[in-house]
Amino acid sequence: MNRNRRDFIAKTIAAGGALAALGPRQAQAQNAPQPSPSTNALMSLFDLRYPIFQAPMGNVAGPDVTIAVSNAGGLGAIGLTWTPAEPARGIVTKIKTATNRPFVVNYVLAFEPASLPAVLEAGAPIIQFSWGIPDKRLVSAVRKSGARVGIQVTSAGGARQALELGPDYLVCQGTEAGGHVQAHRPLLEALAEVVAETHPTPVVASGGIGNGQGIRKALTAGAAAAMLGTRFLVTQESSVRPEYKAALTQAKAADTALTVCFEGGWPNARHRVLRNAVFERWEAAGCPPVGKRPGEGEVVGTRGDRNIIRYSMIPPLGGVSGAMDNLCLYAGESVEYITDIPPAGSLVERLWAECLAA
Repeated sequence: MNRNRRDFIAKTIAAGGALAALGPRQAQAQNAPQPSPSTNALMSLFDLRYPIFQAPMGNVAGPDVTIAVSNAGGLGAIGLTWTPAEPARGIVTKIKTATNRPFVVNYVLAFEPASLPAVLEAGAPIIQFSWGIPDKRLVSAVRKSGARVGIQVTSAGGARQALELGPDYLVCQGTEAGGHVQAHRPLLEALAEVVAETHPTPVVASGGIGNGQGIRKALTAGAAAAMLGTRFLVTQESSVRPEYKAALTQAKAADTALTVCFEGGWPNARHRVLRNAVFERWEAAGCPPVGKRPGEGEVVGTRGDRNIIRYSMIPPLGGVSGAMDNLCLYAGESVEYITDIPPAGSLVERLWAECLAA
């Protein structure tokens, strides 16, 4: 047995019986790594078969991905920050009707979580907060509904503040992540600091993870689970346009950029996207600020009866018109490992098999 494998197993000895939860094929694997106590606790809390979380990604991927991931034994997620109360209630109801397993609803605290009361009334089992530390009022409302609480952080200082609220888990994000990026450091650098600060509260690693090897690396580094976003965006159930999925399967990490180019709708928030014609024209002009950007104010697409203006944060969702080169194409560095468009449920199982085989 090589040293890396021996070290991994030594770091991930689980409480008795944890391996059985991972399924018979995994249990038969010789020298298969078992979950650490932290992983085991998180999996038991949410009745998971695999320590694999889906990143919320707003409502970009859609509820069908959430359902598929949870039904497969991972933890599905959806973001409802910008969804009005009644549609948000309907989305939670749809997910609960299609799965009896837990899932996450995420709120970005740079905006008011207006639909949270409706989501809690609908029975959302886990509420996660990002881009800010929730106040005690919000956490109390979640707890009173019987839901669990997760909080995204990017540093030891953020972790300490979050721990004062007694969360069930934390998410540590790195700059490799796609979409809007709260982090300012690479994942493994931030993760070491956050894990050291938060033990025994479980920490979920997020940012740039796109295959089983990445999951294994995160677990070895002390994470209780791994969170994947772009990888689940490129699945059969995802509601984004087919040509967007196809572009992601062809892209490499070097094709992404961490930028403020597409800030329409969320000023000054950094985001990782694929480099396209809009980005490259803006970059070539010297990355000018709002009011001086090339082609600013031009209509580049529509969503229903709403025009999409150049530099908008809206990606090529189903029902969004407009050329790909004119729209915001969220993508994490994990595109490096994405080459196909599988069903989300079978992807969960494949990712864990890859992790075991790494």
